Formats: sequence, C-alpha cells, structure tokens
Amino acid sequence: MQVVELLWPAFVLAILLVYIHTIFGVEIIKRGVIFTDLAIGQIAAVGMALSVAFLDGAYQTPLTLLFAILAAVTIAWATKKVQNVEAFIGLLYALGISSIMLVLAKSAEGMELFSKLSAADILFTSSNDLLTYAMIYIPISLVMFFIYPRTKGVIKELVFFIMLAFTVTSSVQSAGVLVVFALLIAPAYAGIMQKRFKPLSFAWIFGSFSIIVALFASYHLDLPTGYTIIFVTVFSSLALVVYRSVVRT
Repeated sequence: MQVVELLWPAFVLAILLVYIHTIFGVEIIKRGVIFTDLAIGQIAAVGMALSVAFLDGAYQTPLTLLFAILAAVTIAWATKKVQNVEAFIGLLYALGISSIMLVLAKSAEGMELFSKLSAADILFTSSNDLLTYAMIYIPISLVMFFIYPRTKGVIKELVFFIMLAFTVTSSVQSAGVLVVFALLIAPAYAGIMQKRFKPLSFAWIFGSFSIIVALFASYHLDLPTGYTIIFVTVFSSLALVVYRSVVRT
C-alpha cells in the first residue's frame, strides 16, 4: 500500500499513456506505416536536444512541438505522394537520430540526455505533472473519437498526424522515444491479433496491465523505468502474438 500511495501519479500517467497511444497505434498498424510514430518522436526529440544544447532548456516544448508537426506534415504528404513510404519514414528516423547525436556531440552530458530522450523515468511523476498530461491527452482523444472519423481526404490525414504530433510532443518529454514506440505498437498489435474482443478495448486492458507490472518491477528491482516498460510491454505482446500464431496453426 505504501508503494501505491507513493507512486499513484506514475500509475495513472502510465494508464493515460497507454490510453492515448493505443488509439493511434491501432490505426497505424492498420495503415501499415509502423515506423511513423518512431520517426515523429525522433524528429520531435531534435527540438528537445536543440533546446538543451543551445538554449539552456528554454522553449523546449515549442521546439519539440514544431519539429513534431514538421515531421507529421511531411509524413502525411509522403503517404499520398511517395512510393515505398516505409523506406522514406525509416530515413526520417535515421535523420532524426543522427541529428540528435550531432547536436549533443559537444555537450558534456550528451549521452546522458540521449539516453533520457530514448527512455525516461516516469516512476516519480508528481500530481501536478499528471494533471498537465491529462489536460493534453483527454482533448486529443476526444478529437480522435468524435472529429477524426467525420473527416475525409487530406483533412483526415492532417487531423490524424497533427494529433499524433501533439501526443508525441508531450509523451517524448515524459517517457522517451522508444517508450512511446513500444506503447503505440505493442498493445495495439496484441489487440489486433486476438479476435475475441474489440482491438482497442483489449489493447487498453493489455497495455495497462503490462505497464503497471513494469512499474512495480522497476521500483522493487531498482531497474531503469523506461527500459523496463519497453521490455515488459514488448515481450508480453510478442508472447501473445506467438501464442496466437501457434494456436491457429
């Protein structure tokens, strides 16, 4: 009980992260552009790196959002105009990660920041931080549930990718690029692979259970929180997918 009292904001944030990312994850898998979120997250992180390296951390959120939106609009355009779009998106990811390494190359804390950008520690999230994230994620989810389905064509693409950019801007700062990728894809993949329940509903339950287990493991075993979340959610998803594949055959 003492652990729960201490860490409840992290538990709630974890569930919020699963809630918002699986909404996009199911759609991304259906679209077949799996690395979209990873590329947007990595480009968004360039904004964070520039803020830390050259501006002493000032304007971090605006810069992160700017780079995320640029990546999102570029990918929205590419999905309609570019052949072999997965290769294009993969190159954007490579561009983002190499840009970060170049920006941080002269920083004494470069590798430490790079590690944080990849997988951050949400274990000791405060209640004030939690409120901030809730005020971001809940309106985004309302847009995705009630406005996005009613749009068409270019507007539909822009709504999807810009909402994803806003989501990634926040979650990259709180959790890290690789955690965002794991939470977007792993629960959604598990949800799509099973046929008994609606994919999104199953993904929410599956992802929430996985991330809570990860937080407890991180706390009690003194493991890096971000990478524990990645391992538990990805391993659980892969195990379910393998099981479903074996049962079908």
